Amino acid sequence: MRLFPSFNTFIEIGPLSIQWYALCILTGAAIAYFIGQYNFKKLGYSKEILSDYVFGLLFVGIIGARIWYVIFMWNELYASNPMEIFMINHGGLAIQGGIFTGLLYSCFFFKKRDIPFLIAGDAIMPGVLIAQACGRWGNFFNQEAYGSAVSLNFLKSLHLPQFIIDKMYIHGTYYQPTFLYESIGCVLGFLIIFFVIRKFQKKQGIQFFSYFIWYGIIRFFIESFRTDSLYVFGLKTAQLVSIAFVIVGMIGFIYCHLKGNRVKDSA
Repeated sequence: MRLFPSFNTFIEIGPLSIQWYALCILTGAAIAYFIGQYNFKKLGYSKEILSDYVFGLLFVGIIGARIWYVIFMWNELYASNPMEIFMINHGGLAIQGGIFTGLLYSCFFFKKRDIPFLIAGDAIMPGVLIAQACGRWGNFFNQEAYGSAVSLNFLKSLHLPQFIIDKMYIHGTYYQPTFLYESIGCVLGFLIIFFVIRKFQKKQGIQFFSYFIWYGIIRFFIESFRTDSLYVFGLKTAQLVSIAFVIVGMIGFIYCHLKGNRVKDSA
């Protein structure tokens, strides 16, 4: 057994290895799960509900994120080597694809258990921001999802820890740590939604739609710095989806505020 045998590997046990990428994703999912459990408990629901939900969501979300990435990177990465599709440990998960499939799974799951979708969304979506924040550190360990080339002095001007600066030196060039920008943005979004919006929330669904507004804005901004973006018709896919997120979030936010059901203390 070897701990930290390489920068992107957490542990090796014989022929098996656990990558930091996977560990970051699982850590984020665990934190989001406990935040959701806390919210569901306050609403009076059984904790078993979220326990049943999270494993299916994680599986469906990862599959959706992978499919989304493979579709838009087919010619560049997978057409000549289809078996690489299954090498998720090499990176290549598009979070927006995971969100879409996760929402479909959530609609099915909570409808089957007769739990209003917006109540569940309010309980779960703030924690998703923490999961995404942790997941971006997986990109750091894989040295991917970085931005445009910059100088060493630029990175030093951001007052970053030295280990981040060192690992932003990739193939002889320093790059912007966009993984860090998005991670910080997700944490800030969680704090605003969980501790401010939730406190003053009067109608169901406000936290749920606030997530889409916040993440859409953050991702659109971050994507302008990225050099490894997915494209469709010459446009950055993530920015197009981000615009859709913001529009849907604003429409939903306004609808909930005007016509939504009032928040209840318990189910």
